[in-house]
Amino acid sequence: MKAVFIVFNQANTERVEFMLDELKINGFTMFEQVQGRGTNGGEPRRGTHTWPEMNSAVMTVVDDEVVPSLLSVVRKLDLRNKEVGVRAFVWNIEQTV
Repeated sequence: MKAVFIVFNQANTERVEFMLDELKINGFTMFEQVQGRGTNGGEPRRGTHTWPEMNSAVMTVVDDEVVPSLLSVVRKLDLRNKEVGVRAFVWNIEQTV
């Protein structure tokens, strides 16, 4: 199993939820009002007057064979609007209870 952590501009929230639904990924945890800045020239997302936009994030744990499809859809979403940005990170899950 893999954990996939996806960080995205809040403007993409509905698209990300739709993406999860289309891939039949039912379980996830949503993190709202996530602050940060991308490593590849990303603008800060701080919710301030100077940097008003904010990010959200979602984490899901899926079977290994789901990861390529999920990353493909994330990549397509990122290409749709490079300035808004979306990133996905994948970790191995050793055990769950």
